[in-house]
Amino acid sequence: MPFRPTSLPLERALKDRDYNDPTPVQDAVLEEKAEGRDLIVSAQTGSGKTVAYGLAMAKTLLGEAERFDVAGEPLALIVAPTRELALQVHRELEWLYEHTGAKIVTCVGGMDPRAEQKKLQAGAHIVVGTPGRLRDHLERRRLLIGGLKAVVLDEADEMLDLGFREDLEFILEATPPERRTLLFSATLPKAITALAKRYQRDALRIEATRSATGHVD
Repeated sequence: MPFRPTSLPLERALKDRDYNDPTPVQDAVLEEKAEGRDLIVSAQTGSGKTVAYGLAMAKTLLGEAERFDVAGEPLALIVAPTRELALQVHRELEWLYEHTGAKIVTCVGGMDPRAEQKKLQAGAHIVVGTPGRLRDHLERRRLLIGGLKAVVLDEADEMLDLGFREDLEFILEATPPERRTLLFSATLPKAITALAKRYQRDALRIEATRSATGHVD
């Protein structure tokens, strides 16, 4: 089954990689009923969820355009539980958005915050980071997110398990109320559904727990 229509430059990137068959989660987020909506997605590691939310937010960020305008304040923020996952997400989005001119900046613990600050000041379309480092940049006003169109919480259950609830709430409170929120989690315990209820609007719930081999997450 081929991919459902998405932004043309992302379709080209998929074709470049001979990425012809979507995983269940990738197909589900591109259904017509999911377009433009907040999503709460149950998806395991290995399901191709990074590409899924990259595809899901493309039209939100680009509209009908094929390339981004000059980078300024970020349009999308992806929050991940660990440095390793954040760096992996950066790599995946880099090829997926290759034809859009996207500038992607990663902000994670263990890296030089001043170097990250310089990159943020130079402008970014998409920022990927861990909760603590993102909060630090926000508090120091190195990261300005008043123009965000989309927020992704990747492995939200893992972030709560690691004690990042306060950081997540701080970040979400700082985002514009009209932003789109995509929440991805392997499990959906009460703490996750409570977070979704508080920070999402009429979210569509997607169950896509089947793992797919052959795709980076």
